[in-house]
Order: sequence, then C-alpha cells, then structure tokens
Amino acid sequence: MNINEFIVQVAIAEHRVFAEEIVTEMAESAKARGTGIAKRSPEYIAGKMQEGKSVIAFHKDGSWAGFCYIETWSHGQFVANSGLIVSPKYRKAGLANAIKQEIFNLSRTLYPKAKIFGLTTGLAVMKINSDLGYEPVTYSELTQDEDFWKGCQSCINFEILKMKERKNCMCTAMLYDPAEKKHEAAKNFAEELQKKPGLYERFMRIKQRLVVKPKSGLKSIMLLFTLLFK
Repeated sequence: MNINEFIVQVAIAEHRVFAEEIVTEMAESAKARGTGIAKRSPEYIAGKMQEGKSVIAFHKDGSWAGFCYIETWSHGQFVANSGLIVSPKYRKAGLANAIKQEIFNLSRTLYPKAKIFGLTTGLAVMKINSDLGYEPVTYSELTQDEDFWKGCQSCINFEILKMKERKNCMCTAMLYDPAEKKHEAAKNFAEELQKKPGLYERFMRIKQRLVVKPKSGLKSIMLLFTLLFK
C-alpha cells in the first residue's frame, strides 16, 4: 500500500456522513495510545466540513481513510490543525504526512498571517510538524484563549495541566510563525528526530517525571529538549 492509492482533499458538506466514524476512531485511537484528546462531537466535525475548514482522505475504493480540521483562536491570530486521524487499516502508508501537508496548506491559504500551533505527545506528529517548519515552544507562546484551554478538560492529563497552571503538561507545544525565519532549523530538527527516535522517547520519559514534580521548572524541560537533540 502506498500514498498513490489515496485521495486527500478539502472536505465538503456531503462528507458529513463520515463524521460519526471519524469521531469514534479519534476516541479509540486516543484510548489505545493511553493519551488524552479534546473530544469533539459528530456535529462539530460536520460543521468543519461545511465551513471548508477540514481535510479528508479516501482510499481509491471509496472508504474513509483519514481526517484533520482547522480551529482558530484569539480572533484568528492562532490556528490549530487538530484531530489528525488515520484509519488503522491505512496506517504506515504516508497518509498522515499527506493530510498534515494539505491541512497546513489550507491553513496558510485561509489565515496567511496566523501562527499555526499544535500540542502532541507523539513522535510521528512531532516529526511531521518539524518537516513543515514548526518549532518546540513554551506554552506561554500559544494562544491564551480560554475556549482553547477548555478543550483540554476531556483529556486524561487535565489535572496535571491545572496543577502546572497551564505552563506545561505531557504534550509538547510546537509553533509555526510565518513572521519568523527559523523554519530551516525546524527541518534540521526533524531530520534529527528521524535519525535518533530513541532520544525523543528518552525525552518523553524524563519530561513525564519532571512535569509531575511541583518544583520542576519549565525552563529545565526546554533545556533538556535542546540538549537531547543537539
């Protein structure tokens, strides 16, 4: 199976019939990984399709294969590409990368001046984001829109986020800023992730220990991240 067997496109209103399947797979995937996710309803996903703010993928046989959607915060100053999901039977074919590229392009078209950000616990998503020019940042550099942070309430790590006063959590924050010229460094970082995935896993284990310690500083975590991937 390869990427040529799939169609990746901007979703339209008629695709809302897949909303229930998409939401179910998002929840099942998060459960299998043992990680948190901001839960969305089928109606919410269908709304994104209607607005032209999502990307959907299909196998050439017509079956649903993947999805991702756009959310905006702070009056359009920040954009998040959220809910990336690939059907289990179509994973490891490069589809996640293709969907992220398409939703990134759509975001840049609709919101050319916006900062695009994401929170992730996964190496694969982190690698894709780095390829696109995202860089690891502190939580303070993300949107401070209350509605965004309310979306974390359904995450299993929400109590940690509250305890850390929204300064840190188990997710790694990543940001693409169109006004800055650091994107080549981000791509170099992506190459390091590809060559040294074990370092990322080590970072996540150490970060988990640091995050749950009340006296652990955010600066220590970011310094650790920098040292591991030098």
